[in-house]
Amino acid sequence: MTRSNARGNVVIFLSILTLSALSMVWLFWHYPVKTLIATIAVLVVLGISARLASAIETDSVAELEHGNPGM
Repeated sequence: MTRSNARGNVVIFLSILTLSALSMVWLFWHYPVKTLIATIAVLVVLGISARLASAIETDSVAELEHGNPGM
């Protein structure tokens, strides 16, 4: 039972991934400049979020190592 559920999850994941890729290709084909700008903007936001998250996590780990429980 869990094996068929896992298979279904993989199929759903691949379907969503394919739909996302096709929509990106279609958008890039019809609106290349706008799609490029939007893609770069999203990647910049994700990069900034990753740096902020790693900075916050590093501070939390340092506090825990020094015996400060935080909350």
